[in-house]
Amino acid sequence: MADKRIIHGDEIKRPSKNIIEKFKDIGSASVAGKLSHGFGIKDPFIQGPRTFTPGKRVVGPALTLQFMPKREDVYPEGEYVEPEKQLHRHALYHTKPGDIIVVDARGSMKSGVFGNMMLTYFYGAGGLGAIIDGCIRDFVHAQELEIGMWLKGVTPNFHTQTNKYPHAVNIPISCGGTLVMPGDIIVADDDGAVVVPQTMAEELVDAAGAHSDWEVWVRQKLASGGHLKDYYGRTAWSKETDDEYKEWCKENNIKYVTLEEEMKHKKK
Repeated sequence: MADKRIIHGDEIKRPSKNIIEKFKDIGSASVAGKLSHGFGIKDPFIQGPRTFTPGKRVVGPALTLQFMPKREDVYPEGEYVEPEKQLHRHALYHTKPGDIIVVDARGSMKSGVFGNMMLTYFYGAGGLGAIIDGCIRDFVHAQELEIGMWLKGVTPNFHTQTNKYPHAVNIPISCGGTLVMPGDIIVADDDGAVVVPQTMAEELVDAAGAHSDWEVWVRQKLASGGHLKDYYGRTAWSKETDDEYKEWCKENNIKYVTLEEEMKHKKK
């Protein structure tokens, strides 16, 4: 008989590999800015979790896991009691190569959502990263895995030891106060984790890519002594500056995108 405590959404719909590849060269800051300026998503940033794997960058679809406040008649004590009723396992059973697990841990710093064994299984199944508005445990071992981790902290306590329990898998969740739908694309780096609605991904990645390209050039100009007012932002460029950028694109085999083309997504 099915355990009524285990709540599953549908299997996630994953974006194409081509879309994911395009996002890999675009930072979370560029993605967040373009979502706000051009797509009407004012704050896609997952607040709270910070990188525990500096220099690591991940892009992939979200598996979601939701925790709820613990009540003992609903979820009993015990780390190993009836292992297959431990719902955080079931979230990881959905893992496909390239997935990112995103967890609504209610901001709790008291209990670890996953430990080394769970994260090792996730890594072995091809998981890329974990975004958790809470903690993990066994960090000394978990940090040896080649996965990115964005967390609020670490703890020695197991997942149901204190004040929460795993309640649902692959449903819409709030992580760090931001809505995450199963299958949304997560872009995470040292600046933090950003949520990209999958329905906007294809259009967004082209717009954000164009923005990211001219920022590379602007950084080079500023580092070599260029004046801020001449190069940042693009709406203030003179024709001469734009021509200079166009020539740089040609020399570096980068597709030149006009300001008008870049801004075409801006909400009216």
